[in-house]
Amino acid sequence: MFALRVQFLTLHEEIERWSITTLREKLITFGAKVVRHGRYVTFQLAEVAIPETLFADILRRIDRLRPKPVPS
Repeated sequence: MFALRVQFLTLHEEIERWSITTLREKLITFGAKVVRHGRYVTFQLAEVAIPETLFADILRRIDRLRPKPVPS
């Protein structure tokens, strides 16, 4: 169990350094389908394809790529 936790923590540290290219490659590896409709992009994948926490980290990283609104 301890080895699994260490591996899990190391994986999250690694995710922090992923480039957008690496992120795209990982989503393809996981079997994600990227669907574009208008202004929206949707990632479709099986619930069991990757751990929920890993998917949440990927979504946070994608969100950080979005330009922040300029205060008016």
